Amino acid sequence: MAKSFETSLNELEKIVKQLESGDLPLEESLKLFETGVKLARECRQRLANAERKIEVLLKEADGSLVLEEIAVEED
Repeated sequence: MAKSFETSLNELEKIVKQLESGDLPLEESLKLFETGVKLARECRQRLANAERKIEVLLKEADGSLVLEEIAVEED
């Protein structure tokens, strides 16, 4: 079963923290870096797919895109 975007992003954040700590042996760091790159690519692809879906949903009948402002929730 594929991981959700949020799960992949959380895993990526954990990997970044581990790598930034600098406490790992080289081989383990390389392994984590490789996993991080894969997760980053997966997240980027999912975001690109979501963007394409949004563009399709916002297209007018004549094919032009309608720009609609999306409210952003602040924490």
